[in-house]
Amino acid sequence: MDYFNYRGDDLFAEDLKVADLATTFGTPLYVYSKATLTRHVKAFDDSLSDIEHLICFAVKANGSLAILNLMARLGCGFDVVSEGELRRVIAAGGDPHKVVFSGVGKTAREIEFALKQGIKCLNIESKAELEVVKQVAAELKLEARIAFRVNPNVDAKTHPSISTGLKHNKFGIPIDEVVEVYQQASQCPYLKVSGIDCHIGSQMTSGAPLLEATDKLISLYEKLKNLGINIDHIDLGGGLGVTYDAETPPSPADFFGAIKEKIAALGVAIFIEPGRAMVANAGIFVSKCLYLKDNGEKHFCIVDGGMNDLIRPALYGSVMTILNCQKQPELQEQVYDVVGPVCESDDFLGKERKLQVKQGDFLVVRGAGAYGSSMSSVYNGRPLCCEVLVDQDKVYEIRHRQRYEELWQNEILLED
Repeated sequence: MDYFNYRGDDLFAEDLKVADLATTFGTPLYVYSKATLTRHVKAFDDSLSDIEHLICFAVKANGSLAILNLMARLGCGFDVVSEGELRRVIAAGGDPHKVVFSGVGKTAREIEFALKQGIKCLNIESKAELEVVKQVAAELKLEARIAFRVNPNVDAKTHPSISTGLKHNKFGIPIDEVVEVYQQASQCPYLKVSGIDCHIGSQMTSGAPLLEATDKLISLYEKLKNLGINIDHIDLGGGLGVTYDAETPPSPADFFGAIKEKIAALGVAIFIEPGRAMVANAGIFVSKCLYLKDNGEKHFCIVDGGMNDLIRPALYGSVMTILNCQKQPELQEQVYDVVGPVCESDDFLGKERKLQVKQGDFLVVRGAGAYGSSMSSVYNGRPLCCEVLVDQDKVYEIRHRQRYEELWQNEILLED
């Protein structure tokens, strides 16, 4: 459930007309719903209410300071994959003591910064990374709370580009090799072995793959316990899918139901790292129809938002629902490719979409709150777009439209 719904012929974001927001702030435009974000956090929190847990919002999904601040005020921790993301969390008022740091390519500088902030846990992804963490922690004389990201070789049944738990993926340590690594780490004076970490993929529409992975993690937990290595949490990562088009993912309660019971029996906490499921359907992307074009074989609806603003359709072939902000029942329905202004043939938001649209209409791409703004760029000299947050009948500009002069503000002209 979200708070983007039609009232009559007009699409509303909570209590405000989306078309009015587009007119006021211009397009292309990201619009987020505070009520939807709040509801999603509560759904995850309720799903784990009877077990010790920590919800770590995946910053990569949406790094807006306003959204991170809202997540922090709702009690969330954060999953970060770079020093930049950790600094964003801190700037937004997030608690570094509730941060887990993931990612396969942490630098020594990033590890040092994270340890100095007192983060909750470093999720280590390789034996080579362990050596760097040992060295940095010893030099700082600071205890590093660590978990190892385990690769359980489980197929998440998702798009190959967002599958992360198979043996040929770059992520984690193979589960059949990790016990030795835990033993090595447990002997290091500045390391505190804290958890087991696993993330097998994104946009999962079934809980079965994660349940399979959980059984493997529990077996690993028992092996470590028998060796005297005490684990205080199991981090299941993120990955719960959302409805972009016709998908029917489970609710957080259904997704974690059987898994929670298995882990509760161990007496350890559950950490989770939701991103997409938290913010995707809490945001929409609004663009304006500039032109309608018929080349004799195809009809094109050319809009002012492109792949630099929202790359998921071009990058992953993602199918995302596209709607007119104001229903136009008097117009003839036509099948359009909805394309942007970027000079690439793959610059599209949707292909073969049935729409009733005319020049000047505002179109909405639903499910754009995750991996939309956070993956945007200034390709073709296109400024980053404006973003607003709606709270009932109020709207807040949380990111101004980038000014043209900001495109080159960090560049330097050479002098003769």
